[in-house]
Amino acid sequence: MTTILRLPGEPAELTLPALLLRNAEDHGDLPALSWRTEDGWTTLSWGEVRREVAGLAAGYAGLGVGRGDHVLMMMGNRPEHWLSDLALTHLGAVPVTVYSTSAPEQVAHIARNSRARLAIVGGVRELPRWEPLLGDAGVPLERLVVAEASEAGTHRTYDSLRGPRPTASAGTGQGTVAEAAPVGTAADAHRSEAFEKAWHESRPTDPLTVVYTSGTTGEPKGVSISHRKVVLNVLSLDRLVELPTHVEHICYLPFAHIAERMLGIYLPVFRASHVHLCADPSEVAAVVRELHPAQFFGVPRVWEKLASAVRAALAGLPKERRTAVEAAMETGRAHVTCRERGEEPSAALREAYATAKEQVLDPILALAGFDRLEWTASASAPMPQDVVRFWAGFGLAVMDAWGLTETIGVATANSPAAFRLGSVGRPLDGLEIRIAGDGEILVRGETVFDGYLRADGSLEDVRDADGWFATGDIGRLDEDGFLWITDRKKEMIVTSAGKNISPALVENTLKEHPLVGQAFVHGDGHPYLVALLVPDPEQAARLDPAALREAIADAVDRANARLSRPEQIKRYRVLDREWSPESGELTPSLKLRRRAIRERHADVIEEMYTP
Repeated sequence: MTTILRLPGEPAELTLPALLLRNAEDHGDLPALSWRTEDGWTTLSWGEVRREVAGLAAGYAGLGVGRGDHVLMMMGNRPEHWLSDLALTHLGAVPVTVYSTSAPEQVAHIARNSRARLAIVGGVRELPRWEPLLGDAGVPLERLVVAEASEAGTHRTYDSLRGPRPTASAGTGQGTVAEAAPVGTAADAHRSEAFEKAWHESRPTDPLTVVYTSGTTGEPKGVSISHRKVVLNVLSLDRLVELPTHVEHICYLPFAHIAERMLGIYLPVFRASHVHLCADPSEVAAVVRELHPAQFFGVPRVWEKLASAVRAALAGLPKERRTAVEAAMETGRAHVTCRERGEEPSAALREAYATAKEQVLDPILALAGFDRLEWTASASAPMPQDVVRFWAGFGLAVMDAWGLTETIGVATANSPAAFRLGSVGRPLDGLEIRIAGDGEILVRGETVFDGYLRADGSLEDVRDADGWFATGDIGRLDEDGFLWITDRKKEMIVTSAGKNISPALVENTLKEHPLVGQAFVHGDGHPYLVALLVPDPEQAARLDPAALREAIADAVDRANARLSRPEQIKRYRVLDREWSPESGELTPSLKLRRRAIRERHADVIEEMYTP
């Protein structure tokens, strides 16, 4: 367990503002939030964060934001986003982040469904999707606030809301004031009193946020999440692993995703840890190299790209040096395998690993900024086994986890004390897992959501009479209670011969070859499977066109040799452009948008089925 901090009440009765007050009181001088500027990193302490939040809360209250109001946000990972989220929460309002890659019709749907009257956006990149809604009679949206003052035009700017900071009490709300300027006017006193009164009226069962699903199979659905469910979830997560006190977190995934909401906002407030905002996800590797964090979370595609970069660097080493690294990595894998089996490594293996780690592995990891890592994790999609085993060679056991927005993020997870590489771990405290007759994973417990937000503000509870939520994922539980994910129920391929095939299994087998960066498998209703393959750019850059074609063919042959006959790829095409959220083939969490890929490449797919 990481957190040994004071809890200001019973866990099930806590709210996020109560935890922020605790941080200002107990850890006011410690760094809370950092972001990059032209002059380097700018940092706010926890005491400064609470004062800034109080000032922003007054500004948003002045715009008419009150308890129960939904406020939409579309910005990158910037301080205005993070601080506004907390400020709105202190008013009892409900901050809702919208993916920056959302299409105009998705933005309009969320605006209607949430009944939001205010949206906070970054600037000119976002405005074209929001301004038309202000004149749409079917959308309640009335006003925009723009973070980039120079791009705001006639809209209200974020800076104009900050105004005089209310004196945010760092005590119990009964007059104790710490790290704040004396109250200068009656207006200051009124703002301070209003700020403290507002958050004290929040209840654990009140909504803390609404997270909209990414819409891979239809319109986004709003998942309403309460303070209580978040606090109970972070308590369960915190028990999994021992981390340094006030540990840092590199925040680069979108806040519209439940993973970054938990890791980048709620867990840091719970742990009083230090968040480093990375506004451009493509810069995360550079930030890691600079900060050498003790923990790092990445979706599978991030770990794949990092592994590809390291592999490319190792391939350029002299043969003798490369042989030494490979031997050291075999020792690292053996050490991780012992831990995975729950066994104590032999004295010889401990000594060999210590030597390999000091002389070979850590110096390489230091170049990537990974030499201080104590916790590494992944979620969102199955991790290719070759990537998992690659990092195990450096002694890093990437802890796979599984969950949904509807389970407030993580529902099962591996931990350093008990893990199986390739599985997604065991259920968190307070959750039960059951496998239905058709293989679908069902989950029940205290951190399963209460329902989807309806347009009238009520919730649609989709749990069955016994409280089980059908996740849509297919999986199995092994004899030790570890969960293994097979695929999404709606994404299973059924061939014309009636064979049920997991596309993720086939795609990950293809991607075990380092040259295959992305793969999409199709075959529903057809006699055989076909694939669209995207080469990894760093690996492909080292080959001429003929060598690239030969290497891709070899990758497909190797995959087919490991797959059953119905799972084998009969035809494939190689594409010359990576898929991304911006181009529409990936969700913001880097999962395949299968329908979008099928539609965009329909001619190529059809051609592969033409005799």
